Amino acid sequence: MDTYALEDKIQARRGKRRRALLAILLSSSLATLGAGALSLAVFTDSAATDGSWTTGTIILGVQPDTGFTVNNVMPGDDGTQDITVENNGSARLRYAMTSTPSGALADELNLTVYAGTCAAPGATLFSGKVSGAAFGDPAQGDQGSDREVAAGATDDLCFAWDLPLGTGNAFQDVTGGATFTFDAEQTIHNP
Repeated sequence: MDTYALEDKIQARRGKRRRALLAILLSSSLATLGAGALSLAVFTDSAATDGSWTTGTIILGVQPDTGFTVNNVMPGDDGTQDITVENNGSARLRYAMTSTPSGALADELNLTVYAGTCAAPGATLFSGKVSGAAFGDPAQGDQGSDREVAAGATDDLCFAWDLPLGTGNAFQDVTGGATFTFDAEQTIHNP
């Protein structure tokens, strides 16, 4: 035989062997993958948990609803009334008080607001005419003059009033007063 023919025959055999070897390797790989897939079976488990959020509340109450109803006031008369500010919410709050006067007598009556009860008054929060009664600052944020009340707690205030002895005849049979407004806001995250 000629050398070229012999080499072609050897090359052909080698090609067949390679293809056969490649076929065997592919078959083995597929068989191994299949067996591996079956051997990857393990025990598993999973669990879940829920999350729930509820917001807090700022609920301000004032007792008594009507702080003052005084009739037949004469020059020189005075009186007091305890007011309780309640935090009926679930979070700490701070509050301020403003007033809206009505009638000419609001500019004559003196009012002093104390921290604490009238039986044991503390610091003076306001002193002046009823028409200008205010303490704290109803603007949002801590201005340093608002009063704070913990959730579920109360804050006692004493309102002490008097009609000056020098009040003239022009104020006979005159009515006047004020609406005292308490504005509250949360303290947490509210600098």
